[in-house]
Amino acid sequence: MTSFHPRKAALAYSGGLDTSCIIPWLVETYGCEVVAVVADVGQGDAELKGIEEKARSTGACDCICIDLRREFLEQYVFPMVITGAVYEGRYLMGTSIARPIIAKAQVDVARQTGCDSLAHGCTGKGNDQVRFESTYAALGPDLPVIAPWRIWDLKSREQMLAYLRVRNIPCAASAEKIYSRDANIWHISHEGGELEDPWNAPPEDVWMRTVSPAQAPDKPVDVQITFKAGRPVALDGRPMDPVALLTSLNTTAGAHGVGRVDLVENRLVGMKSRGAYETPGGTILMEALRGLEQIVLDRSTMLWRQKLAAEFTTLVYDGQWFTPVREAVWAGAAKIAESLDGDVVVRCFKGAATTVKRRSPNSLYSQAFATFGEDEVYDQKHAEGFIRLLSLPARIRALKRLHPEHTR
Repeated sequence: MTSFHPRKAALAYSGGLDTSCIIPWLVETYGCEVVAVVADVGQGDAELKGIEEKARSTGACDCICIDLRREFLEQYVFPMVITGAVYEGRYLMGTSIARPIIAKAQVDVARQTGCDSLAHGCTGKGNDQVRFESTYAALGPDLPVIAPWRIWDLKSREQMLAYLRVRNIPCAASAEKIYSRDANIWHISHEGGELEDPWNAPPEDVWMRTVSPAQAPDKPVDVQITFKAGRPVALDGRPMDPVALLTSLNTTAGAHGVGRVDLVENRLVGMKSRGAYETPGGTILMEALRGLEQIVLDRSTMLWRQKLAAEFTTLVYDGQWFTPVREAVWAGAAKIAESLDGDVVVRCFKGAATTVKRRSPNSLYSQAFATFGEDEVYDQKHAEGFIRLLSLPARIRALKRLHPEHTR
């Protein structure tokens, strides 16, 4: 166990079983005060209702809840959407992208309340410990970090429940919890239970924000999203703030079974894990912006944006948000997005979200050039010279092979 003895620790607090144990454990182990920091990133009233009282009842000297929903979308999620970052081709990184803003808020509260240390409830097997502590290193390197899961003796839910019971600390958790979940306005993730066996199909009781595509309405619904510089600003022609817009998209997409992902992914720490993810509104936004790019970005710019996406994905997943390289990658993506103005219509039907219409004042699509009919802007005879120049290296190699004596 660390020899450091904090006087006052700021804990990233969710109100779940883990952090409910961590508060009294910190008090008993170090004799310190604990400030519980709650980041509202859109996890919902069910998780947030009464959370301040709960934190104090478990021993916290204070509980500070911060509404970060708009900042979360504008400064973290939307940049991720603009870059097109998707982990291993499928995961829209709902948990990954929330960690830097939560950890930043924790550091800010620690400064404001005179805390001399930071604590979190991440396990030693997961990615989140890296994300939290990388943010701490960037923003609060002078604040020592306490990670109870790496040093305490509590190893199971049963032991943790017994720990609280002995101390007469109320907790709604039970030993029969099936799934481990993480929620915010962008997504909800599910792990554990039957999902730990990759041969088990996800049971229907896993899903919380989406209906089964098989049970979704037989009639599709179209949603129109207006973008300005790659950021969604209106839904079906009505200007909306980011929180209201995504909340509405979540409802619509969820009702049509859009946004389910069942993935066995490679964790940063080396092991594989199986997760079921629901990102209903986010799936629509990702699809819509890609549809807008199709008519606005030229080929070279599109290829570069895709390269930036690969870099941005790794940086987000690995918890490297507060780094110069992440800022540099985002600067490039933001420049590309300056021309992404326009409207996109996405059709939701039986679990699928598909772009069906797109328009932009910056569109490079020209029907006059693309038509199969007669036109006056493109002379097809010009294609011969273009092809000969493009294929010149291949032509030279072939001639050298066929007639080596003539190509020395």
